[in-house]
Amino acid sequence: MSADQRLIVIDWGTSNFRAFLVDRQSGACLDTRRSEAGLKALETAEFPHYCQAQVGDWREGGRVPVYLAGMVGSKRGWSEAPQLDLPVSGRDLAAHVVAAPGLENAWIVPGVKQVDETHCDVMRGEEVQALGALALARVSDADCCLPGTHSKWARLRDERMTTFTTLMTGELYHAVRFHTLPGEPARDDAPFDEGAFRQGLACAQSEDGVLHALFEARSRHLYRGLDAEQVGSFISGVLIGEEVRAMRVARPGLERLLLVGAEALRRPYTLALETAGLEVTPLDSDAATLAGLAAIAEHHHAQ
Repeated sequence: MSADQRLIVIDWGTSNFRAFLVDRQSGACLDTRRSEAGLKALETAEFPHYCQAQVGDWREGGRVPVYLAGMVGSKRGWSEAPQLDLPVSGRDLAAHVVAAPGLENAWIVPGVKQVDETHCDVMRGEEVQALGALALARVSDADCCLPGTHSKWARLRDERMTTFTTLMTGELYHAVRFHTLPGEPARDDAPFDEGAFRQGLACAQSEDGVLHALFEARSRHLYRGLDAEQVGSFISGVLIGEEVRAMRVARPGLERLLLVGAEALRRPYTLALETAGLEVTPLDSDAATLAGLAAIAEHHHAQ
């Protein structure tokens, strides 16, 4: 296969590096490389050297282009790419890619922002997944839930992102589990427990609010039979339940959405969303990233 038939796409975030070698014609993933060398592990000057070391053997002397998305384009990353004002399409992102310093034929995709009198929010990487999810679902309009450290709920109309909201669900889960008294029994890894998760979902709906619901991880562990290995799932249920509750209030007409995430996150989110009465179409986050970046690359190539 010649160099012009291939493409390298990279999702590079705060904690992880994920690279994919893609067949441009079919969109198929030919190879993949992953590591935990995210932004926190590298200095700015190290980015081009690390990238070349990871995917250099795919590049054929730089003839295979590289497109990068995520926090790699932030001030803390390789080189800052703009965050475009909504509404934004894949063509808009392609028109504003930034050449990655120190590596030939490599391009950093912009993020997006929503800044007005009532809402101030930023995104890097999930915009690519949301646009890719539209392509995978073969629709032009959708609402997307993209769970993670900072979960995103995005609305897309006519293949353009029109609004989004960030919720710190994943980061708060980590903070509560590892840095609070209620989370103390959950320090060690444990399998997902659906029963404990559903208890957390129910507590998130209580009139006493989410702050009390989180503390119930401790009181239920002491007096209601919540075992140590169930506490993490209970806390997850509280926080994901609060996320879904808040978004149902903010978007009262919402009936269905695309759930874009890794398999481990899709299971609890599907439970929470379906419990809230929403119709869910699950999509893999890697597949959405590939589809989104491949489309952006083709738009950029055509300009």
